Amino acid sequence: MKPNDSSHNIPAEFEDLLSRAGRQVLAGTHPLCGALADPRTRFVAREDLLDRARVGRLRRALEANLCGVLEPLERPIPPETISEMRRDYGELLPKTSRARTIYFESRREPGVKAAEKLGLVRLMRSSSFKAFAEALAGRKLAAGWGLQVLRYGPGDYAGPHNDHHPENKDAKGGYIDLHLSLCTPGVAHQWLVYSRAGHFSEIVSVARPSTVTAYRLPFWHYTTPLAGKPTAARWVLLGTFLYR
Repeated sequence: MKPNDSSHNIPAEFEDLLSRAGRQVLAGTHPLCGALADPRTRFVAREDLLDRARVGRLRRALEANLCGVLEPLERPIPPETISEMRRDYGELLPKTSRARTIYFESRREPGVKAAEKLGLVRLMRSSSFKAFAEALAGRKLAAGWGLQVLRYGPGDYAGPHNDHHPENKDAKGGYIDLHLSLCTPGVAHQWLVYSRAGHFSEIVSVARPSTVTAYRLPFWHYTTPLAGKPTAARWVLLGTFLYR
């Protein structure tokens, strides 16, 4: 797609993307409110919290305006995980992944400039985005949350990892990730697999057109390779919130 002025498809407030059920979460009247405050709950995924038509317009704007500024994210399996292994069953696998992304570490980056021009940063920095995360978390969250945009194409994935940051004094006690997952019609499947009671026993589809997923990190999980048509894609708009 050629770049175009699609800013009118990106609302200023996250609230304007919500369905009736999503607005109930924001208002604190939905049963899902406070779900991540339960120590037994690490992860929630819902398909009914976003307005599908509005999210479709948003996804098309992302496809038309951001594909050319995404950076490759390539973390293959290091060959030394086999060649330097000295003990049977002593495998140690670092986080592996493949996708394309925008990092928001500098406003001078082309991807960040394009996301700002499009109105995407304004949406992801909106007060209702944070308020929605707080409603799911059941607690106040810090200002200045982190942002990332990801685009998974066919074969793209994220290997097993736990998102624990013991060297970061602000994040080592845990934090909340909020993902908006927007899939094109050509996606056949992609799965999020996560651990419960020490086993990768839980699995949920993230291949729907408009899904909200929220994580109370750290815990072990991975995302399977995306399967679908050559043009298939899943966009992930990600906010990382520290506890206040």
